[in-house]
Amino acid sequence: MSTASVAVVGLGVVGSRVARQLTSSGIPVLVHDTRADLQNVTARALKATGIIDLADLRPETSPLVVLATPAGQSEMARLMVELGLHVVCTSDDVDDIEIQLALDELARSRGVGVVVGAAASPGLSGLLVAELAMRVDELDEIHVGVHGTGGPACARQHHRALAGVAPGWHDREWINRPGGSGRELLWFPEPIGGRDCYRAELADPITLHRAFPSATRISARMSATRRDRLTARLPMMSPPHAEGGLGGVRVEIRGSKNGARRTEVAGVAERTGIISGAVAAATAAAMLASEKTPVGVSVLGDGRLNNTALLDDVIRRGITVFEYAGSGA
Repeated sequence: MSTASVAVVGLGVVGSRVARQLTSSGIPVLVHDTRADLQNVTARALKATGIIDLADLRPETSPLVVLATPAGQSEMARLMVELGLHVVCTSDDVDDIEIQLALDELARSRGVGVVVGAAASPGLSGLLVAELAMRVDELDEIHVGVHGTGGPACARQHHRALAGVAPGWHDREWINRPGGSGRELLWFPEPIGGRDCYRAELADPITLHRAFPSATRISARMSATRRDRLTARLPMMSPPHAEGGLGGVRVEIRGSKNGARRTEVAGVAERTGIISGAVAAATAAAMLASEKTPVGVSVLGDGRLNNTALLDDVIRRGITVFEYAGSGA
């Protein structure tokens, strides 16, 4: 598939960065957005080809699609799979991701691969867990912290997440806790530093459980201010920033090494849109270059994927990974 092109659907903060990253890697790109003016501007800037009708895509020339539209990607993902195309999804919406995970049987019947949650969280979180998990003999717990948002759609999704139901995997059982509860001070790489984080309707426990089924506890929290929590069930008080501010992803694993308890922590501090763009682009590039793309649905961190190579490519694309200096002491 190495000489084929990648179709990028949705040219917001994440999609535009995915298209730019792929183009800079020498991969031909097709672009599509419901906003015709944005599609035309992006196509000209990247010397890419605009797509009017996605149903015209053919696996012989454009075997892979990156979906970077707002939440609600599952219907489009199904259409692309039915066309015989590999798909990279960037949605972080819990309901959307659960529907995408259910596409496994259809994807296998069509002989294509679908990577779900290829963004910052979930996405980079899975790659970081896979990296840290190699340092323990047994992986028991995974805890994710998220700070900041990408574009406006991402900001609205995270605003709703604090008012939603937070899924968690606890002692090998699914539990649902109210969003905005369970305050915990988590330390992100500077300049973010320490932030109060709370349970929220985040998809990481769902994707990470699929990738690391042996873990007995998996949780995810997002940073929030007092105002964020008080207004979570109300419309956003001010329009979200077009680019979002500095974001962060923090992963902590707990397990054992040679019979001794061990904790490992790693994280990233960067604009969320930049993180998501790099992760999705690295995933798409790897799938395009591979002659043995895993068939069916997978998530980042899945043992069927080359997670080390994916994380290395994300780092090459400008994302710096920090590690807690006291880890393993």
